[in-house]
Amino acid sequence: MTLSIYNTLSRRQEPLRPITPGKVGLYVCGMTVYDYCHLGHARAFLGFDIVQRWLRASGLAVTYVRNITDVDDKIIKRAAESGETPGELTERFIRAMHEDFGALGMQPPDLEPRATQYIPQMLGIIELLEKNALAYAADDGDVNFAVRKFPAYGKLSGKSLDDLRAGERVAVADAKRDPLDFVLWKHAKPGEPQWPSKWGAGRPGWHIECSAMASETLGRSFDIHGGGPDLIFPHHENEIAQSEGAFGQPFANLWMHCGALRVGADKMSKSLGNFKTIREALKEHDPEVLRFFLIRTHYRSQIAFTPDMVGEARSALTRLYRALDEVPPAAGEIDWNEPHAQRFKAAMDDDFNTALAISVLFDLAAEVNRSKSAEVARQLKGLGGVLGLLQREPKAFLQGQRIVTPGTGELKFTGGV
Repeated sequence: MTLSIYNTLSRRQEPLRPITPGKVGLYVCGMTVYDYCHLGHARAFLGFDIVQRWLRASGLAVTYVRNITDVDDKIIKRAAESGETPGELTERFIRAMHEDFGALGMQPPDLEPRATQYIPQMLGIIELLEKNALAYAADDGDVNFAVRKFPAYGKLSGKSLDDLRAGERVAVADAKRDPLDFVLWKHAKPGEPQWPSKWGAGRPGWHIECSAMASETLGRSFDIHGGGPDLIFPHHENEIAQSEGAFGQPFANLWMHCGALRVGADKMSKSLGNFKTIREALKEHDPEVLRFFLIRTHYRSQIAFTPDMVGEARSALTRLYRALDEVPPAAGEIDWNEPHAQRFKAAMDDDFNTALAISVLFDLAAEVNRSKSAEVARQLKGLGGVLGLLQREPKAFLQGQRIVTPGTGELKFTGGV
């Protein structure tokens, strides 16, 4: 493989060497479905949509797993506020997520496991951790992971145990033996979703969910684990500790993390209240413009979200569509031996460098305008398609259109120029 990927774990770019030649297992931490997805989520999941698209375009057989957390404190609280059961709430927001992601051109994952479907596997891992003296039942009924008994803790985030402070992202409970310990199994509270276990009725902690779903769908060791930048610590650090502590073997070979979408100096997030939902943005902008805006920057870089930046993206995408409108593409597949395609491939093989790959599209558009060649236009449309771009009829984009999205009603997209 010529493809190399920046590995958060090793802090360097490494060649992709699949565990099984020709196949890649990719696990991405998905949504906790208690609200609508915002553009910060879109930035992260579009990044991994590009990753899985390029892996497939490179001839690899990909198993792309993106989980759903459908049991969580926030879900329980929001369901109580809305007068729904947790199951009704999560089903509603899962449907909304699929609609929003589909509008942005995201291809669905091959597998989309839900946490509530993997409770037995979670309990099995906790039992292994207890057997390995890495988990203990606390006096309050919770089962906790003993962080200091896992010597490699901190290898992903670079944090040392002595530098970590109680209360910094880690909830402190008197029943914990150490304030750094984290919960694997929460004892049941009245009226909450719960399942039986050897430690009593309860529900899983957040971190154990992904360890169970990833190992069950991709194996105890797999190729790539991804997520947003805020998941490096503690979530992914804890996943490594749980999984490797239970199974005694490496968890994921490569760890990938997207850059944040920022609003001013802050990351777009629900906790800060500075977010715009995807469906709100779709009322103002063409979905392909939003996709282009969010993928034209390298996935590890931060993006500043402003109306002016989205407007610049619309103008840039318009230039590409105008070239295709002037010269209809010839029929046929991408010619990967052609110089522009070779440059595009080199960019994508270099840690999925979409910024450089998209610059090749503009070079092709300029060549289309000069040469009026239908074969060059074919290359432009074909390479754009690898990124999920330029597949509409040019006039449909240039003149604007109305698209009805199931479940959301009619949305007016402002693609017209």
